[in-house]
Amino acid sequence: MNTAGTRAAHMESALQAAGRGVVKGSKTGLMATLAFLLVSLISPRMAAEPPTAAPVLAARQFIVLNAAGGAVSTAYFEAVRREFPASRQTPTRVGIAGIFSYLQAPPEKVRASLAEFLRLAVQYDMPVVVQLDGEQWWEGRPDLWNWWDPKRPGFNPNNRANVEWSGWGPQHAVRIAWRNWGQQIRVLPPPNLMSPVYRAACHTEMGALIPMILRWWQALPPARRDLLVGIKLGWESSVGVNSWYYPNGNALAERPVTEDPKTGLKNNELPARGVAAIGYAATTQVRLKTKGELTEQDLAVIAWRHLEDLCRVASQLGVPRNRLFTHGAAWKDEELLYHAAVNRFSCPGWSFYKYANDPAKDAGVRKALARSDAPCWAAVEWLGGGPTVDSWRKALSNTLADPRCRFLTIYNWESIEKNTAALQAIRDVCAIPEVKPKS
Repeated sequence: MNTAGTRAAHMESALQAAGRGVVKGSKTGLMATLAFLLVSLISPRMAAEPPTAAPVLAARQFIVLNAAGGAVSTAYFEAVRREFPASRQTPTRVGIAGIFSYLQAPPEKVRASLAEFLRLAVQYDMPVVVQLDGEQWWEGRPDLWNWWDPKRPGFNPNNRANVEWSGWGPQHAVRIAWRNWGQQIRVLPPPNLMSPVYRAACHTEMGALIPMILRWWQALPPARRDLLVGIKLGWESSVGVNSWYYPNGNALAERPVTEDPKTGLKNNELPARGVAAIGYAATTQVRLKTKGELTEQDLAVIAWRHLEDLCRVASQLGVPRNRLFTHGAAWKDEELLYHAAVNRFSCPGWSFYKYANDPAKDAGVRKALARSDAPCWAAVEWLGGGPTVDSWRKALSNTLADPRCRFLTIYNWESIEKNTAALQAIRDVCAIPEVKPKS
């Protein structure tokens, strides 16, 4: 009988074997143990539920422009359409990405924002990527994370189980974390990605938002169905990276921000990346480990389970595989976290910065793609280019050179909207005539 406990034991054994393969440099052994690992995590019930069949993918590709902070508006659609007139005759089209953080704002506000985004996509004939985030921003759900302040909404000491820990046991629950997407800021404690309460909250919001997207998409005439480039789940899904924890960080919560350490992450030092390790809550929750030292493998499999679960839910709601993408990432060459983006329900996607100008040089992505049977993949967060039109054109073309790459998403529109080299390169790659200003 394949019980949860048995699967957990198999998983731990596979992770240990994968770690030994890395040390010994055995690429074949690593791939085999990772494949075994992923299979061992799928329950018999899930194995009996095949993902939605993916239609044959058209040859069309997309260059998508993300709005900083996920903010979308009529003015944003107008600005992009002004630079890139609509064209259905070219194999590569320009689109827009919107981020909807469903635990950040009241549900009715998120749903209204999504409905407006989809309406504007039709109005401006603009292909779109819809990102659903329940991971990076969750201020709107203090009932999930507030375990420490009875004067604030949502207080419940049991919420310790819904946030990450810096040691074995809820007494180590964190109440603060740090992020650097350009500069270091304080953020809420990261969620325990394996908390049943947290996962149920994600499932509830996905259960409302994904049917909205599918109803909109299915109501489009067949010739306009490419307006939905894809639905993206996760956001550089990981543990202890985009919300990290400094040693003794809780003691800093009541101190001025000016006293915060500024050392940041050391991404080559796995698993803690030069700060205090977190991930104890998630590994405890799934009985992956309850004592000892956390490892790179432990944290990678938590990220994989998180993304796999989100994609399973989306698939069961009816999202076909060629319209469903993960947002994975890795910060050290060939680290195991690359493989968290790959699952049987979706197409994998990663962030590209270091290798944005030529993703084929990213060995971690190459290895993950080699074991993926998905119809396509995507550079779901991307910023390459250079000082000239030619350097931008080459970076964009290199990324889209693999016909399986459905889209790349430039982060962010605001970073290139006045960059004439970038704008011209996009026109060139998409074969869009330059718009002459009116005299």
